[in-house]
Amino acid sequence: MKGLFKPKPKTPVELVKLTRELLLYANRTTETREKKREEKMSELSKLLLEMRTVLFGSDQSEPNADACEQLTREFFKEDTLRLLIASLPKLAMGPRRDATHVVANLQRQRVDTKLIACTYLEANFDIMDTLILDYEDGDVALTYGAIARECIRHQSVARYVLESEHMKKFFSFLQIPNFDIASDAQATFKELLTRHKSTVAEFLSKNYDWFFQEYNSQLLESSSYITKRHAVKLLGDILLDRSNSAVMVKYVSSLDNMRILMNLLRDSNKNIQFESFHVFKLFVANQNKPPEIISVLIANRSKLLRFFSDFNIDKVNEQFEADKSLVIREIATLDLNETPSTYGDDDDGETSPS
Repeated sequence: MKGLFKPKPKTPVELVKLTRELLLYANRTTETREKKREEKMSELSKLLLEMRTVLFGSDQSEPNADACEQLTREFFKEDTLRLLIASLPKLAMGPRRDATHVVANLQRQRVDTKLIACTYLEANFDIMDTLILDYEDGDVALTYGAIARECIRHQSVARYVLESEHMKKFFSFLQIPNFDIASDAQATFKELLTRHKSTVAEFLSKNYDWFFQEYNSQLLESSSYITKRHAVKLLGDILLDRSNSAVMVKYVSSLDNMRILMNLLRDSNKNIQFESFHVFKLFVANQNKPPEIISVLIANRSKLLRFFSDFNIDKVNEQFEADKSLVIREIATLDLNETPSTYGDDDDGETSPS
């Protein structure tokens, strides 16, 4: 008769408590019985899947709001998140994915209208130290990277990472030989520099000198095609964002910066040329070009005009053609003794040289 009855489903509170117990077990190194350990880890994997089902629902049912709230409240009552992150290297790939989905969902769950995941992380910023540092551990880097990106959805958490020494380490992470890890680090780097506009603008203003020195030398002048392409694309996204207008004006007033972009325009790869143009056009469009920039543009006028007249992209792009025409006209009419013409304030800056 026993087999006729299904076990009673665990409540959200029970799920978290049992998971916490098994996470504590997983982080102990005293267990010598392999079979016992395998059983416990298998049980932990099932609990992570059950928590994921509570939060996301299943094919048969939608997630229950009350159950989600109970699970969220219990999860952040104690250090379950810290235990889970510490245990991730010991989990198989399937349970790691479930854990990542659980953590991602919990960042969005509100309890009494509050994002308590954010409150928890603000009291435990050192968790971000673990997530970022483990880009150096190839085995778990992608899982930690995915979780880190979910955590920096919170502005205060993103600010902590931006203001930490981790930002300097990203320039090394982006050049890790493992393509998957470098790409994941790039995704996190981009998220940090584009999601929270006001925080990013403040960071770039305060850290302009060292940040762009590293950005130029390590990324834009890298020998790696992937590194250069990602870097010049992200640079365009950053400078073209209206929140960063002050930083953009400072960047495009530097002759050294313009020389780097002019070299990138000569890259053998068309994609890098195209992305570089979206930055180079800002130097040309600058309303207050320094005399040394005007002088270099005039000295290279013939080469630049020839280059742009031949530069084309595969698809028909009216904005690209319009921007290219504006750049050509601006360079053609430059005069050191006259105030240079500029694009209107409403122009979105989309131009491309060839």
